[in-house]
Amino acid sequence: MTYLDLLEVRPDSSPGTLAVRPSAVAGASNPDHHLWNNRGTWWCHFTLHRPDYTAERVRVSLRTKDLAEARRRRDVLLARFAR
Repeated sequence: MTYLDLLEVRPDSSPGTLAVRPSAVAGASNPDHHLWNNRGTWWCHFTLHRPDYTAERVRVSLRTKDLAEARRRRDVLLARFAR
């Protein structure tokens, strides 16, 4: 599953519920929470809890080398799964 695939998931067919609150992501204490840089490309990682009581760790490339753009894409992505 890629970053773009996750953005195309319909809200009514969401693969799960986000394990953290997006408001905690954008907090001043760590604005880069859920982000890591792998050889110049920013990635996002988070956990989805599924309706069948299983969990999946998602690690997805944000396909950018720009930190500001990575933060924006992370916020869009996590907001997609927040309930």
